[in-house]
Amino acid sequence: MPAAPWPESRPAEVHLSAGDADLVVDLRGGGMRRLAVGGWEVVDSYPAGTVVEGWPGAVLIPWPNRIRDGRWTWQGRELQLQVQSPEAPNAIHGLVAWQPWEVLASAGGSATVGTVVPPHPGYPFRLEAAVDYRLAPDCMEVTVRVRNAGDDAAPVGVGLHPYLSVGAERDGDVGEAVLTLPVRTALELEGGLPTGRRAPFDGAVGRIGDRVLDDAFTDLVRDDDGWARTRLTGPAGTLELAVDGAWSWLQVFSGDTLPEGRRRRSVAVEPMTCPPNALADGTDLVVLEPGAEWSGSWTLSWTAA
Repeated sequence: MPAAPWPESRPAEVHLSAGDADLVVDLRGGGMRRLAVGGWEVVDSYPAGTVVEGWPGAVLIPWPNRIRDGRWTWQGRELQLQVQSPEAPNAIHGLVAWQPWEVLASAGGSATVGTVVPPHPGYPFRLEAAVDYRLAPDCMEVTVRVRNAGDDAAPVGVGLHPYLSVGAERDGDVGEAVLTLPVRTALELEGGLPTGRRAPFDGAVGRIGDRVLDDAFTDLVRDDDGWARTRLTGPAGTLELAVDGAWSWLQVFSGDTLPEGRRRRSVAVEPMTCPPNALADGTDLVVLEPGAEWSGSWTLSWTAA
């Protein structure tokens, strides 16, 4: 009698190459696990099949960041999302970062991965999500697409969670990097959640030094093509992360709470469509009618030192 079958348990990934650039997309979550150019690890990576703190590379759907106490109301219905822990009772970073994704298309330096967000307790909507990755020797382009596959209007927020690395070798070395952000306004946060106050912000940060960053920014400064560009420069070279008009917010995090060996070695620059607590506050939510679609693109380019 044949042995009873078991599901496949090995980590599933997609590998793309272009010139000296190599990209690994994790099919548990659909995000970047690794991006390297020659010997330069361009983003903070993690070993295949592991769970690491800080959500490196994660795709954040149907909300980025935090929802206070996991509670929100939609069309008069009170909803409760699963919270992170009793010590941090907030719903965080959406529903897709740990679930299986599948390869929808793959050719040359391009691949599309996708998943379905079924109705959940606290989020009773059905979505289809896809991420298109295109890799070139000097640039990566990412397009995120979301479609409402349900019968009711669905509120949606989207985010990505790349940690940019420019050559820091020891904990704290990111302080030597130079950062320029295309932003004019900071949302005041306490415990990662908005207080309701905003303040002007000068995006010419310069050398990071001892500065602690874990902030949400908006009023993006856009070039003539409508894209907003962040630049981070360090010993390895310069990274430029650019977002199109679909992204109204950037969350920036200097990694101060990450574990030893990763603390303050990279800077998370997170494109977001909305700020923290958006499902509850309603700020900049995308509302998709049944069958409607949304998409947003961002790019990461690199110039070695």
